[in-house]
Amino acid sequence: MQTATQNVQAYRASLLYFHADPALAENAHAWHEDGLLLVADGKILTAGDYATLQGEVPPGVEVRDYRGKIIMPGFIDAHVHYPQTDMIASPAPGLLPWLESYTFPTERQFADPAHAAQVADFFLDELLRCGTTTAMVYCSVHPQSVDAFFTASEGCGLRMIAGKVMMDRNCPDFLRDTAESGARETEELIQRWHKHARSLYAITPRFAPTSTEAQMQLAGELARKYADTYLQTHVSENQDECSWVKSLYPQARSYLDVYDRYGMLRPRAVYGHCIWLDDGDRARMAETKAAAAVCPTSNLFLGSGLFDFERADQAGMLMSLATDVGAGTSFSMLQTMNEAYKVARLKGSYLPAMRMFYLATLGAARSLQLEGTIGSLAAGNEADFIVLDPGATPLLERRRATCNSLEEQLFALALLGDDRAIAATYAAGRLVHERKQG
Repeated sequence: MQTATQNVQAYRASLLYFHADPALAENAHAWHEDGLLLVADGKILTAGDYATLQGEVPPGVEVRDYRGKIIMPGFIDAHVHYPQTDMIASPAPGLLPWLESYTFPTERQFADPAHAAQVADFFLDELLRCGTTTAMVYCSVHPQSVDAFFTASEGCGLRMIAGKVMMDRNCPDFLRDTAESGARETEELIQRWHKHARSLYAITPRFAPTSTEAQMQLAGELARKYADTYLQTHVSENQDECSWVKSLYPQARSYLDVYDRYGMLRPRAVYGHCIWLDDGDRARMAETKAAAAVCPTSNLFLGSGLFDFERADQAGMLMSLATDVGAGTSFSMLQTMNEAYKVARLKGSYLPAMRMFYLATLGAARSLQLEGTIGSLAAGNEADFIVLDPGATPLLERRRATCNSLEEQLFALALLGDDRAIAATYAAGRLVHERKQG
């Protein structure tokens, strides 16, 4: 009993988490104004009202007092490129020239394991500073970039998904693998990292234009052979890109159909952007449980287009929010919500704050088939959580004073918040970031 007591951690704050999609169900969230969260051995023991649960705090366990702040599950970023960290905010007239001018030269440096390790450390620090505890991460074409990333993320005890980019055409020679080498290196990385500690592997053909049919075929075979791995790629981000894919794969009904033909639409497959899909594509994604990673800051920055939340919902697609950095403009999921709200308005729909926070937590966990593992404060989930400060800036503090509902308070955090609103970040019950005061 003494050992169990020593392992228990207790936190007092307002608590927020979801058990359903607010767009589909009433009372989809749990809210405890004065709440208590109990954690042990990296897992959630219980979460609820302080008055009800205070008797469950073991003798001698100090309650960490975060009153005035909100504890909620850590954010989940469903699509982000860690090798692009150093080229964020690089000017270009569109996606394809941006890739040629900035992305490929920057990713070339990840042949150096020391460079990859240094960027991985900074990248993870930045995620944690912004309250992101899980991300689906693109590495570079170099296997050592994956080794560096997972070594760093496991050192922090994080639940991360990542994979080596596969591309054997339409890219510089210095970033080109072959169909065979890309598949061989991917399989070796799966065997080395998938389900090692809290790491999960994602088979990662960059996007259809940079893979030959032979590479796509082998990637699809790996996706079938290792059915519990993830698969990540891009689809229908930009109209020029869509036209390019049509010229490369004229037999396919659509850009998404290219992937479908190689067996890449399945649970745990996550497609970045999904802007220029048609209703047939959306229905197929819903049918196969493939998920969309919506990247509003990137899509606005590159002028790619506006994601259609309403049609995605009508189709029943799985979706979540993502930063996409470096095409995106912030590592902060709060800033990503800010832009997602505006994208929805420009498409004629409306995203309540409650829905945006769902999409960044439980909604993302569902997209990744990780409900019951992350994305919630329900008992048994891994104890990845953040402490949000609704008064982190003078403007937020002033706005909080006039908020009349939880929705208003969350909306203010989404529209006015950034990394400063993250007071603390915990991974598997361990404090991995704490905001410096002053």
